Amino acid sequence: MIFRDTIAAIATPPGIGGIGVIRVSGPAAEGIARRLFRPSLPGNFLSHHLYHGEIISPGTGVILDEVLIAFLRGHRSYTGEDTLEINCHGGPLVLRTVLEELLRAGARPAERGEFTKRAYLNDRLDLAQAEAVLDIITAQTRPGLAAAVGRLKGNLSGRIEAIRSEIIDLIAGIEAAIDFSEDDGIEETSGNSLYHIQEIIAGITDLAATYHQGRIYREGVGVVIAGRPNVGKSSLLNRLLGEKRAIVTSTPGTTRDFIEETVDLRGIPVRLTDTAGLHPAENAVEKEGIDLAWERLEKADAVLLLLDGSANLTTDDRDILLKMMAKPRLLVLNKSDLPARLDEESLKELLPEGETQTIRISAKYGDGIERLTAALHDLVFATPVEEAPGVMIAHLHHKIALEKAAEGLVRARDGLLDGLHAELVAVELREALDALGEITGRTMPEEILERIFTNFCIGK
Repeated sequence: MIFRDTIAAIATPPGIGGIGVIRVSGPAAEGIARRLFRPSLPGNFLSHHLYHGEIISPGTGVILDEVLIAFLRGHRSYTGEDTLEINCHGGPLVLRTVLEELLRAGARPAERGEFTKRAYLNDRLDLAQAEAVLDIITAQTRPGLAAAVGRLKGNLSGRIEAIRSEIIDLIAGIEAAIDFSEDDGIEETSGNSLYHIQEIIAGITDLAATYHQGRIYREGVGVVIAGRPNVGKSSLLNRLLGEKRAIVTSTPGTTRDFIEETVDLRGIPVRLTDTAGLHPAENAVEKEGIDLAWERLEKADAVLLLLDGSANLTTDDRDILLKMMAKPRLLVLNKSDLPARLDEESLKELLPEGETQTIRISAKYGDGIERLTAALHDLVFATPVEEAPGVMIAHLHHKIALEKAAEGLVRARDGLLDGLHAELVAVELREALDALGEITGRTMPEEILERIFTNFCIGK
Protein backbone atom coordinates (compact mmCIF):
# COMPACT_ATOMS: atom_id res chain seq x y z
CA MET A 1 0.00 0.00 0.00
CA ILE A 2 1.35 3.44 -0.94
CA PHE A 3 0.78 6.28 1.53
CA ARG A 4 1.07 9.82 0.22
CA ASP A 5 1.59 11.46 3.60
CA THR A 6 4.63 11.30 5.85
CA ILE A 7 4.31 10.79 9.60
CA ALA A 8 6.62 11.68 12.47
CA ALA A 9 6.68 10.99 16.22
CA ILE A 10 8.99 10.69 19.20
CA ALA A 11 9.64 6.96 19.59
CA THR A 12 11.22 6.95 23.06
CA PRO A 13 9.30 7.29 26.36
CA PRO A 14 8.66 10.71 27.97
CA GLY A 15 11.27 11.92 30.41
CA ILE A 16 14.96 12.73 30.49
CA GLY A 17 17.43 10.24 29.04
CA GLY A 18 20.77 10.00 27.30
CA ILE A 19 19.21 9.55 23.84
CA GLY A 20 15.80 10.27 22.37
CA VAL A 21 14.68 8.87 19.02
CA ILE A 22 12.36 10.55 16.54
CA ARG A 23 10.99 8.43 13.71
CA VAL A 24 9.79 9.74 10.33
CA SER A 25 8.12 7.45 7.76
CA GLY A 26 6.71 8.17 4.32
CA PRO A 27 7.61 9.40 0.84
CA ALA A 28 8.90 12.79 2.06
CA ALA A 29 11.30 11.33 4.64
CA GLU A 30 14.46 11.78 2.53
CA GLY A 31 13.50 15.28 1.40
CA ILE A 32 12.85 16.34 4.99
CA ALA A 33 16.23 14.92 6.04
CA ARG A 34 18.04 16.88 3.33
CA ARG A 35 16.39 20.14 4.42
CA LEU A 36 16.97 19.77 8.16
CA PHE A 37 20.15 17.70 8.49
CA ARG A 38 23.62 19.22 8.03
CA PRO A 39 26.13 16.34 7.91
CA SER A 40 29.62 16.59 9.35
CA LEU A 41 30.95 15.05 6.13
CA PRO A 42 29.30 15.66 2.73
CA GLY A 43 27.91 12.76 0.71
CA ASN A 44 24.77 10.92 -0.34
CA PHE A 45 22.52 9.08 2.09
CA LEU A 46 23.14 5.33 1.97
CA SER A 47 20.44 3.11 3.40
CA HIS A 48 21.12 1.67 6.86
CA HIS A 49 24.18 3.85 7.49
CA LEU A 50 24.60 6.13 10.49
CA TYR A 51 25.53 9.78 9.86
CA HIS A 52 26.73 12.41 12.32
CA GLY A 53 25.71 16.04 12.00
CA GLU A 54 23.32 18.76 13.14
CA ILE A 55 19.59 19.36 12.86
CA ILE A 56 19.00 22.97 11.89
CA SER A 57 15.97 25.19 11.41
CA PRO A 58 15.98 25.91 7.65
CA GLY A 59 14.31 29.28 8.11
CA THR A 60 16.85 30.70 10.56
CA GLY A 61 19.85 28.38 10.32
CA VAL A 62 19.75 27.89 14.11
CA ILE A 63 21.26 24.59 15.27
CA LEU A 64 18.63 22.60 17.20
CA ASP A 65 20.75 19.60 18.20
CA GLU A 66 23.80 17.51 17.40
CA VAL A 67 22.48 14.16 16.19
CA LEU A 68 23.06 10.81 14.55
CA ILE A 69 20.62 9.89 11.80
CA ALA A 70 19.91 6.77 9.76
CA PHE A 71 17.98 6.69 6.48
CA LEU A 72 16.26 3.38 5.72
CA ARG A 73 15.02 2.64 2.21
CA GLY A 74 11.44 1.41 2.04
CA HIS A 75 11.98 -2.23 1.06
CA ARG A 76 14.25 -2.75 4.08
CA SER A 77 12.60 -0.58 6.73
CA TYR A 78 10.23 -1.46 9.57
CA THR A 79 7.25 0.22 7.91
CA GLY A 80 8.06 -0.85 4.37
CA GLU A 81 8.49 2.77 3.26
CA ASP A 82 11.30 5.35 3.39
CA THR A 83 12.11 5.97 7.04
CA LEU A 84 14.30 8.46 8.87
CA GLU A 85 15.44 7.83 12.44
CA ILE A 86 16.98 10.76 14.31
CA ASN A 87 18.96 10.07 17.49
CA CYS A 88 18.84 13.30 19.51
CA HIS A 89 19.90 14.11 23.04
CA GLY A 90 17.22 12.76 25.32
CA GLY A 91 15.67 15.90 26.78
CA PRO A 92 11.94 16.56 26.34
CA LEU A 93 12.47 20.12 25.09
CA VAL A 94 15.03 19.25 22.41
CA LEU A 95 12.92 16.33 21.17
CA ARG A 96 9.81 18.47 21.00
CA THR A 97 11.70 21.26 19.22
CA VAL A 98 13.10 18.91 16.55
CA LEU A 99 9.70 17.25 16.09
CA GLU A 100 8.02 20.63 15.56
CA GLU A 101 10.59 21.44 12.86
CA LEU A 102 9.88 18.12 11.15
CA LEU A 103 6.17 18.89 11.12
CA ARG A 104 6.84 22.32 9.60
CA ALA A 105 8.93 20.60 6.93
CA GLY A 106 6.02 18.50 5.70
CA ALA A 107 5.37 15.60 8.09
CA ARG A 108 2.23 15.18 10.17
CA PRO A 109 1.96 13.80 13.73
CA ALA A 110 1.68 10.00 13.76
CA GLU A 111 -1.33 8.39 15.39
CA ARG A 112 -1.11 5.61 17.97
CA GLY A 113 0.45 2.50 16.47
CA GLU A 114 0.58 4.04 13.00
CA PHE A 115 4.14 2.94 12.24
CA THR A 116 3.27 -0.69 13.03
CA LYS A 117 -0.03 -0.37 11.17
CA ARG A 118 1.87 0.75 8.08
CA ALA A 119 4.23 -2.21 8.52
CA TYR A 120 1.16 -4.47 8.54
CA LEU A 121 -0.52 -2.79 5.57
CA ASN A 122 2.75 -2.93 3.63
CA ASP A 123 3.06 -6.70 4.33
CA ARG A 124 6.14 -6.31 6.51
CA LEU A 125 4.26 -7.99 9.35
CA ASP A 126 1.00 -9.90 9.58
CA LEU A 127 -1.50 -9.01 12.30
CA ALA A 128 -0.31 -11.67 14.77
CA GLN A 129 3.25 -10.35 14.43
CA ALA A 130 2.10 -6.74 14.76
CA GLU A 131 0.32 -7.56 18.03
CA ALA A 132 3.47 -9.34 19.20
CA VAL A 133 5.34 -6.02 18.91
CA LEU A 134 3.08 -4.55 21.59
CA ASP A 135 3.38 -7.72 23.68
CA ILE A 136 7.17 -7.37 23.63
CA ILE A 137 6.95 -3.75 24.76
CA THR A 138 4.59 -4.57 27.63
CA ALA A 139 6.17 -7.91 28.69
CA GLN A 140 6.77 -8.12 32.44
CA THR A 141 8.61 -11.45 32.75
CA ARG A 142 11.20 -13.40 30.75
CA PRO A 143 8.78 -16.22 29.77
CA GLY A 144 6.24 -13.62 28.60
CA LEU A 145 8.93 -11.84 26.60
CA ALA A 146 10.15 -15.11 25.05
CA ALA A 147 6.59 -16.04 24.01
CA ALA A 148 6.04 -12.59 22.44
CA VAL A 149 9.36 -12.74 20.56
CA GLY A 150 8.34 -16.14 19.21
CA ARG A 151 5.11 -14.69 17.86
CA LEU A 152 7.00 -11.78 16.29
CA LYS A 153 9.32 -14.28 14.60
CA GLY A 154 6.23 -15.93 13.12
CA ASN A 155 5.74 -19.14 15.09
CA LEU A 156 2.00 -18.50 15.56
CA SER A 157 1.57 -17.16 12.03
CA GLY A 158 3.37 -20.21 10.64
CA ARG A 159 1.08 -22.56 12.56
CA ILE A 160 -2.03 -20.73 11.38
CA GLU A 161 -0.87 -20.71 7.74
CA ALA A 162 -0.09 -24.45 7.94
CA ILE A 163 -3.64 -25.12 9.18
CA ARG A 164 -5.09 -22.86 6.47
CA SER A 165 -3.08 -24.75 3.84
CA GLU A 166 -4.55 -28.05 5.04
CA ILE A 167 -8.08 -26.64 4.83
CA ILE A 168 -7.41 -25.25 1.33
CA ASP A 169 -6.25 -28.72 0.26
CA LEU A 170 -9.47 -30.16 1.68
CA ILE A 171 -11.60 -27.65 -0.21
CA ALA A 172 -9.71 -28.36 -3.42
CA GLY A 173 -10.19 -32.10 -3.01
CA ILE A 174 -13.89 -31.84 -2.22
CA GLU A 175 -14.60 -29.42 -5.07
CA ALA A 176 -12.63 -31.59 -7.50
CA ALA A 177 -14.80 -34.54 -6.52
CA ILE A 178 -18.07 -32.68 -7.18
CA ASP A 179 -17.99 -33.41 -10.91
CA PHE A 180 -17.27 -37.11 -10.53
CA SER A 181 -19.49 -40.06 -9.71
CA GLU A 182 -19.17 -42.49 -6.84
CA ASP A 183 -17.47 -44.90 -9.24
CA ASP A 184 -14.69 -42.34 -9.61
CA GLY A 185 -13.83 -42.38 -5.93
CA ILE A 186 -16.07 -39.86 -4.14
CA GLU A 187 -16.61 -42.20 -1.20
CA GLU A 188 -12.86 -42.65 -0.77
CA THR A 189 -12.35 -38.89 -1.01
CA SER A 190 -15.01 -38.30 1.65
CA GLY A 191 -13.40 -40.85 3.93
CA ASN A 192 -10.02 -39.19 3.60
CA SER A 193 -11.61 -35.79 4.17
CA LEU A 194 -13.27 -36.93 7.38
CA TYR A 195 -9.95 -38.16 8.73
CA HIS A 196 -8.15 -34.95 7.79
CA ILE A 197 -10.90 -32.72 9.18
CA GLN A 198 -10.76 -34.51 12.52
CA GLU A 199 -6.97 -34.09 12.63
CA ILE A 200 -7.28 -30.36 11.92
CA ILE A 201 -9.98 -29.94 14.58
CA ALA A 202 -7.68 -31.62 17.13
CA GLY A 203 -4.79 -29.31 16.18
CA ILE A 204 -6.95 -26.19 16.46
CA THR A 205 -8.36 -27.33 19.80
CA ASP A 206 -4.85 -27.88 21.18
CA LEU A 207 -3.78 -24.41 20.03
CA ALA A 208 -6.89 -22.76 21.51
CA ALA A 209 -6.17 -24.50 24.83
CA THR A 210 -2.91 -22.52 25.16
CA TYR A 211 -4.88 -19.28 25.67
CA HIS A 212 -5.10 -19.63 29.45
CA GLN A 213 -1.35 -19.94 29.81
CA GLY A 214 -0.58 -17.37 27.11
CA ARG A 215 -2.92 -14.82 28.70
CA ILE A 216 -1.26 -15.29 32.07
CA TYR A 217 2.19 -14.73 30.54
CA ARG A 218 0.91 -11.61 28.77
CA GLU A 219 -1.45 -10.05 31.33
CA GLY A 220 -0.45 -11.74 34.58
CA VAL A 221 -2.84 -12.80 37.32
CA GLY A 222 -4.54 -10.76 40.00
CA VAL A 223 -3.94 -12.20 43.46
CA VAL A 224 -5.57 -10.63 46.52
CA ILE A 225 -4.16 -11.15 50.00
CA ALA A 226 -7.22 -11.37 52.28
CA GLY A 227 -7.97 -12.04 55.91
CA ARG A 228 -9.14 -10.39 59.09
CA PRO A 229 -7.14 -7.51 60.59
CA ASN A 230 -3.64 -8.09 61.98
CA VAL A 231 -3.03 -11.55 60.48
CA GLY A 232 0.03 -10.28 58.57
CA LYS A 233 -1.30 -9.38 55.12
CA SER A 234 0.95 -6.32 54.71
CA SER A 235 3.96 -8.27 56.02
CA LEU A 236 3.31 -10.97 53.40
CA LEU A 237 3.03 -8.36 50.63
CA ASN A 238 6.36 -6.84 51.68
CA ARG A 239 7.97 -10.28 51.84
CA LEU A 240 6.79 -11.29 48.36
CA LEU A 241 7.88 -7.94 46.91
CA GLY A 242 11.25 -8.08 48.62
CA GLU A 243 10.84 -4.53 49.90
CA LYS A 244 8.83 -2.57 52.44
CA ARG A 245 5.85 -1.31 50.46
CA ALA A 246 3.04 -1.53 53.02
CA ILE A 247 3.04 -0.13 56.57
CA VAL A 248 3.23 -2.89 59.16
CA THR A 249 2.17 -2.28 62.78
CA SER A 250 0.59 -4.31 65.55
CA THR A 251 -2.43 -2.02 65.42
CA PRO A 252 -5.35 -3.69 63.56
CA GLY A 253 -6.87 -1.76 60.66
CA THR A 254 -3.71 0.05 59.51
CA THR A 255 -4.52 -0.72 55.87
CA ARG A 256 -7.63 1.28 54.90
CA ASP A 257 -7.12 1.40 51.11
CA PHE A 258 -5.68 -1.32 48.88
CA ILE A 259 -2.04 -1.44 47.76
CA GLU A 260 -1.25 -3.11 44.43
CA GLU A 261 2.17 -4.06 43.07
CA THR A 262 3.36 -6.45 40.34
CA VAL A 263 6.02 -9.06 41.03
CA ASP A 264 7.58 -11.84 38.95
CA LEU A 265 6.84 -15.11 40.72
CA ARG A 266 8.39 -18.07 38.88
CA GLY A 267 7.88 -16.41 35.50
CA ILE A 268 4.32 -15.25 36.16
CA PRO A 269 3.51 -11.52 36.37
CA VAL A 270 1.45 -11.44 39.57
CA ARG A 271 -0.48 -8.31 40.58
CA LEU A 272 -0.51 -8.58 44.35
CA THR A 273 -3.14 -6.60 46.23
CA ASP A 274 -3.04 -5.99 49.97
CA THR A 275 -6.50 -5.12 51.25
CA ALA A 276 -8.12 -3.87 54.42
CA GLY A 277 -8.82 -6.47 57.10
CA LEU A 278 -12.22 -8.12 56.67
CA HIS A 279 -14.45 -7.76 59.72
CA PRO A 280 -17.62 -5.89 60.78
CA ALA A 281 -16.84 -2.20 60.23
CA GLU A 282 -16.88 0.13 63.23
CA ASN A 283 -17.12 3.40 61.30
CA ALA A 284 -17.76 4.81 57.82
CA VAL A 285 -14.08 4.97 56.86
CA GLU A 286 -13.50 1.33 57.79
CA LYS A 287 -16.65 0.30 55.92
CA GLU A 288 -15.42 2.03 52.75
CA GLY A 289 -12.10 0.17 52.91
CA ILE A 290 -13.74 -3.18 53.62
CA ASP A 291 -16.27 -2.73 50.78
CA LEU A 292 -13.38 -1.95 48.45
CA ALA A 293 -11.59 -5.10 49.63
CA TRP A 294 -14.62 -7.27 48.74
CA GLU A 295 -14.78 -5.61 45.32
CA ARG A 296 -11.14 -6.54 44.68
CA LEU A 297 -11.79 -10.08 45.84
CA GLU A 298 -14.65 -10.45 43.37
CA LYS A 299 -12.32 -9.54 40.48
CA ALA A 300 -9.32 -11.56 41.68
CA ASP A 301 -8.01 -14.55 39.73
CA ALA A 302 -6.86 -16.14 43.00
CA VAL A 303 -6.83 -15.40 46.73
CA LEU A 304 -4.19 -15.89 49.39
CA LEU A 305 -6.46 -16.35 52.40
CA LEU A 306 -4.33 -15.55 55.41
CA LEU A 307 -5.06 -16.93 58.89
CA ASP A 308 -3.14 -16.38 62.12
CA GLY A 309 -1.60 -19.74 62.98
CA SER A 310 -0.72 -18.52 66.47
CA ALA A 311 -4.36 -17.88 67.42
CA ASN A 312 -7.63 -19.80 67.51
CA LEU A 313 -10.08 -19.46 64.60
CA THR A 314 -12.38 -16.51 65.11
CA THR A 315 -15.91 -15.87 63.93
CA ASP A 316 -14.49 -13.45 61.35
CA ASP A 317 -12.14 -16.18 60.04
CA ARG A 318 -15.07 -18.59 59.66
CA ASP A 319 -17.21 -16.00 57.86
CA ILE A 320 -14.39 -15.18 55.41
CA LEU A 321 -13.79 -18.88 54.73
CA LEU A 322 -17.46 -19.45 53.89
CA LYS A 323 -17.63 -16.43 51.59
CA MET A 324 -14.45 -17.49 49.75
CA MET A 325 -15.53 -21.07 48.97
CA ALA A 326 -15.99 -20.49 45.22
CA LYS A 327 -12.71 -18.66 44.62
CA PRO A 328 -9.40 -20.32 43.63
CA ARG A 329 -7.46 -19.87 46.85
CA LEU A 330 -4.61 -20.94 49.06
CA LEU A 331 -5.06 -21.24 52.81
CA VAL A 332 -1.99 -19.68 54.37
CA LEU A 333 -1.29 -20.00 58.11
CA ASN A 334 0.98 -17.13 59.10
CA LYS A 335 3.19 -16.58 62.17
CA SER A 336 4.84 -20.01 62.15
CA ASP A 337 7.62 -18.39 64.21
CA LEU A 338 5.18 -18.32 67.15
CA PRO A 339 3.69 -21.30 69.03
CA ALA A 340 0.91 -22.90 66.95
CA ARG A 341 -2.60 -22.58 68.39
CA LEU A 342 -4.87 -22.84 65.36
CA ASP A 343 -6.60 -26.23 65.31
CA GLU A 344 -6.09 -27.51 61.76
CA GLU A 345 -8.57 -30.37 62.24
CA SER A 346 -11.32 -27.85 63.07
CA LEU A 347 -10.24 -25.83 60.05
CA LYS A 348 -10.55 -28.85 57.73
CA GLU A 349 -14.13 -29.38 58.90
CA LEU A 350 -15.00 -25.98 57.40
CA LEU A 351 -13.49 -26.81 54.01
CA PRO A 352 -15.06 -28.57 51.03
CA GLU A 353 -14.25 -32.26 50.70
CA GLY A 354 -10.83 -32.72 49.13
CA GLU A 355 -9.46 -29.29 50.08
CA THR A 356 -7.05 -30.01 52.89
CA GLN A 357 -3.81 -28.26 51.97
CA THR A 358 -2.63 -25.47 54.22
CA ILE A 359 0.70 -23.69 53.96
CA ARG A 360 2.51 -22.54 57.08
CA ILE A 361 4.68 -19.45 56.70
CA SER A 362 6.32 -16.70 58.66
CA ALA A 363 5.88 -13.50 56.70
CA LYS A 364 8.12 -11.83 59.25
CA TYR A 365 11.13 -14.14 58.74
CA GLY A 366 10.41 -15.62 55.30
CA ASP A 367 9.87 -19.24 56.35
CA GLY A 368 7.69 -21.19 53.89
CA ILE A 369 7.63 -18.46 51.21
CA GLU A 370 9.22 -20.73 48.57
CA ARG A 371 6.54 -23.34 49.18
CA LEU A 372 3.87 -20.65 48.99
CA THR A 373 5.06 -19.30 45.63
CA ALA A 374 5.26 -22.85 44.22
CA ALA A 375 1.70 -23.57 45.36
CA LEU A 376 0.48 -20.27 43.92
CA HIS A 377 2.09 -21.17 40.58
CA ASP A 378 0.35 -24.57 40.59
CA LEU A 379 -2.95 -22.90 41.46
CA VAL A 380 -3.01 -20.61 38.42
CA PHE A 381 -1.09 -22.81 35.96
CA ALA A 382 -2.06 -26.27 34.82
CA THR A 383 1.24 -26.60 32.89
CA PRO A 384 4.66 -26.00 34.46
CA VAL A 385 6.64 -23.10 33.01
CA GLU A 386 9.41 -25.42 31.83
CA GLU A 387 6.83 -27.46 29.87
CA ALA A 388 5.14 -24.48 28.22
CA PRO A 389 4.06 -25.14 24.62
CA GLY A 390 6.27 -23.72 21.89
CA VAL A 391 3.42 -21.77 20.31
CA MET A 392 0.85 -19.99 22.47
CA ILE A 393 -1.99 -17.60 21.76
CA ALA A 394 -2.30 -14.68 24.15
CA HIS A 395 -5.23 -12.60 22.86
CA LEU A 396 -8.92 -13.34 23.35
CA HIS A 397 -9.78 -12.67 19.71
CA HIS A 398 -7.26 -15.38 18.71
CA LYS A 399 -9.11 -17.88 20.90
CA ILE A 400 -12.50 -16.80 19.53
CA ALA A 401 -11.23 -17.11 15.93
CA LEU A 402 -9.89 -20.61 16.59
CA GLU A 403 -13.18 -21.66 18.17
CA LYS A 404 -15.10 -20.31 15.14
CA ALA A 405 -12.79 -22.23 12.82
CA ALA A 406 -13.26 -25.43 14.81
CA GLU A 407 -17.05 -24.99 14.74
CA GLY A 408 -16.97 -24.62 10.95
CA LEU A 409 -14.88 -27.76 10.63
CA VAL A 410 -17.23 -29.70 12.93
CA ARG A 411 -20.17 -28.68 10.72
CA ALA A 412 -18.22 -29.79 7.64
CA ARG A 413 -17.38 -33.13 9.26
CA ASP A 414 -20.98 -33.73 10.35
CA GLY A 415 -22.17 -32.71 6.90
CA LEU A 416 -19.98 -35.34 5.26
CA LEU A 417 -21.26 -37.97 7.69
CA ASP A 418 -24.88 -37.00 6.96
CA GLY A 419 -24.38 -37.01 3.19
CA LEU A 420 -24.54 -33.23 2.78
CA HIS A 421 -23.80 -32.04 -0.76
CA ALA A 422 -20.09 -31.41 -1.29
CA GLU A 423 -20.65 -27.75 -2.24
CA LEU A 424 -22.26 -27.06 1.15
CA VAL A 425 -19.43 -28.85 2.94
CA ALA A 426 -16.98 -26.61 1.08
CA VAL A 427 -18.91 -23.52 2.29
CA GLU A 428 -18.37 -24.59 5.91
CA LEU A 429 -14.67 -25.14 5.25
CA ARG A 430 -14.37 -21.66 3.74
CA GLU A 431 -15.94 -20.17 6.88
CA ALA A 432 -13.29 -21.94 8.95
CA LEU A 433 -10.65 -20.54 6.60
CA ASP A 434 -11.98 -16.99 7.06
CA ALA A 435 -12.03 -17.38 10.85
CA LEU A 436 -8.34 -18.34 10.87
CA GLY A 437 -7.62 -15.35 8.63
CA GLU A 438 -8.77 -13.07 11.44
CA ILE A 439 -5.65 -14.04 13.43
CA THR A 440 -3.14 -13.09 10.75
CA GLY A 441 -5.26 -10.23 9.40
CA ARG A 442 -6.31 -11.77 6.10
CA THR A 443 -10.00 -11.29 6.89
CA MET A 444 -10.00 -8.84 9.82
CA PRO A 445 -12.71 -6.11 9.67
CA GLU A 446 -11.34 -2.55 9.48
CA GLU A 447 -12.94 -1.41 12.75
CA ILE A 448 -11.24 -4.25 14.66
CA LEU A 449 -7.90 -3.34 13.11
CA GLU A 450 -8.31 0.26 14.25
CA ARG A 451 -9.08 -0.88 17.78
CA ILE A 452 -5.98 -3.11 17.89
CA PHE A 453 -3.55 -0.44 16.73
CA THR A 454 -4.93 2.25 19.05
CA ASN A 455 -3.60 0.12 21.94
CA PHE A 456 -0.07 0.99 20.82
CA CYS A 457 1.86 4.01 22.00
CA ILE A 458 2.55 6.94 19.68
CA GLY A 459 5.87 6.37 17.92
CA LYS A 460 5.51 2.62 17.45
